[in-house]
Amino acid sequence: MVRKPTWPALLFGLIPFAGVCFTVALWDRVYPFVLGLPFNLFWLVLWILLTPLCLWFAYHFEKRADSGQSDGPQSGPR
Repeated sequence: MVRKPTWPALLFGLIPFAGVCFTVALWDRVYPFVLGLPFNLFWLVLWILLTPLCLWFAYHFEKRADSGQSDGPQSGPR
């Protein structure tokens, strides 16, 4: 049975999407160069690197919610 994700997990899952899609006005420029990269490329690479961290936090919240629900009676087939 599929259940709804928790709100913190959903928010952490949407942070990378929002960081790339809804902030174009902030990073749509070449200058300044950061670590030798144009700013827009640096911004995209930064979110590529931060996405696994955000998804790890989402997984952490889902795992915590699952462990809280697994204390009840087993509902699986017997």
